[in-house]
Amino acid sequence: MTTLTRPAAPADTSARAGFPQAVRAEWLKLWSVRSTWWTVAATIGLGGFMTILICALNAEWLASADADEAPATFLTWGLMLAQICAVVLGALVVTGEYSTGMVRTSFAAVPSRGRVMAAKSVVLSGVLLVLGVVVALIGYAGGNWFFEREGIGVPLEGDMLRAVLGSGLFLAGIGLFTVAVGFILRHTAGTISAVLALMLIVGNMVSLLPGATGEWLTKLMPGNAGSGIAQAIAWNPDLLSPWAGFGVFVLETSALMALAWMVVRRRDA
Repeated sequence: MTTLTRPAAPADTSARAGFPQAVRAEWLKLWSVRSTWWTVAATIGLGGFMTILICALNAEWLASADADEAPATFLTWGLMLAQICAVVLGALVVTGEYSTGMVRTSFAAVPSRGRVMAAKSVVLSGVLLVLGVVVALIGYAGGNWFFEREGIGVPLEGDMLRAVLGSGLFLAGIGLFTVAVGFILRHTAGTISAVLALMLIVGNMVSLLPGATGEWLTKLMPGNAGSGIAQAIAWNPDLLSPWAGFGVFVLETSALMALAWMVVRRRDA
């Protein structure tokens, strides 16, 4: 006599597809590839130690009567190079999965594509926020050591403190901006080229436009608007104030993220 058994009910996978689980999966994916470690090392090297080198080479001149720059302008100098690394990391977080086809697995495990996008954004922005502050502190501590020996040390307060903390905010913002472009273009080289061109080249070229149009476009370009938060003394005094500029940058990044979310929902993986 045979005994009929009821088939086992399928396991409930809803818990595994929640947002905390998606964040954990993205965290593991981020740190499981060597490119992340190389990019982080490059960010520290270019952003932190290049700042120290520039400060060491210019400390004597800055202490002289011939100097026409303030020491504080050099203490976050390396951010110009660190932002390139942030763009690279932001692109790889997204486009790396598209190039290997692993993004289909991610979307299958977490059917809500917006949740996948949000998880990637949270992990990347958190890493870049901490990394940006660490890099800025390395550059400040090392560079200011040379300045103090010349009697021109800069205390970590006021605009200098805002610049150090703002370095983390700016790198996190760049990462999110690049994530959005990555989801739209889905191509590593194209994403990196597009963001760097917009941040570093187009942002300077629009200043060549005549009249108020050129002035306002220069102020509103993402790289120009966002970078002021990470500078103790603005390189270009005609740009927006640090917090106003960063607010514009946040709005621009948010709009681009919204566009990327719509594209991801409607387009096949």
